[in-house]
Amino acid sequence: MARGARLAELTNMNDTLENLDDARFAAVLARDPASACGAFLYAVTSQGIYCRPGCPSPAPLRRHVRFFADWGSAEAAGFRPCKRCDPRGDRARMQAEAVRAACAMIEAAEGIPSLASLAARAGYAPHHFQRMFRDITGVTPRSYAEGVRGKRLSAALAEGARVAEAVAGAGFGSESRVYENTARHLGMRPGRARRGGAGEVIRIAWAESSFGPLLLGATEQGVCFLGFGEARDALEGDLRARFPKARVEAAPEALAALAKRAIGFIAEPRAALDLPLDLRGTIFQRRVWEALRGIPLGQTTTYSALAAAMGEPKATRAVARACAQNPVSLAVPCHRVVGKDGDVTGYRWGVARKRALLAGERGKQA
Repeated sequence: MARGARLAELTNMNDTLENLDDARFAAVLARDPASACGAFLYAVTSQGIYCRPGCPSPAPLRRHVRFFADWGSAEAAGFRPCKRCDPRGDRARMQAEAVRAACAMIEAAEGIPSLASLAARAGYAPHHFQRMFRDITGVTPRSYAEGVRGKRLSAALAEGARVAEAVAGAGFGSESRVYENTARHLGMRPGRARRGGAGEVIRIAWAESSFGPLLLGATEQGVCFLGFGEARDALEGDLRARFPKARVEAAPEALAALAKRAIGFIAEPRAALDLPLDLRGTIFQRRVWEALRGIPLGQTTTYSALAAAMGEPKATRAVARACAQNPVSLAVPCHRVVGKDGDVTGYRWGVARKRALLAGERGKQA
């Protein structure tokens, strides 16, 4: 009896392993790097190499495939790493180091280094280096350099430097370039930035919506904060944390029409919520927020699809972070972004409210 039980146990184990290997091979054919089978590598005996499941190489025959838990066991069995999918991560580490060095070069330079000089320093062709830099950082080298200049300018102004000196020290060349698009670099006029934002007025208005308390904040340029569904002190605390040196003033009458639009959208989303906006964030964040505003009423997209539409297919996580940091809900409709499998998850104001918003929008589109 003991021998029979042992044989049955071994048979079950073999069946389980065969089923797992079948599932792994299906993942290889699908080029699925995030398989439900867990982490694994596969080797092709006819070629003597091992790969990641998502390798773009032609699909191997099943009889030529072996599976391994890690690269160490694959190499111990005599296989060498694939040069296309980089299963050991050596190429990825080299690229990441090259991008870190380029970022340091940008930050140390007085002006903006050319793409050619950055690529030459890293040892890559310019077009390849630009794509690699964007895949790793989420922005192009030029955008990264613009962000560095903006930070320098903000820091110099906050320390009390004169505008002309701060502009020159940040590498802009002339004040006109800053004044042409202050929102891009500072989010406010240089004079206000020089005072650390002190003196700027954020007007606020409270309203009651079907989702609970709603707080709307606006500068002279437009709405800079819109939140709802939390305790009043939490909402106002969020706004003040975003604008720590600004003066916050109640202006219920002046903002009544804007608040009414927001409440009306929650109750009955007939069209996109059109509000004058004052969006402040990094260059990449603002790109994401503008992309969100392009999603039509009643439709959804995924974080990865949004990243791809922006030309940043490998910046899915950065896109998700920018969505989470959206300061103006509803008007910048981050609720229209769902998980890869269509699940309604990850909403600052609550998943139940996200579902309700999407249901309301789809109902109007039906």
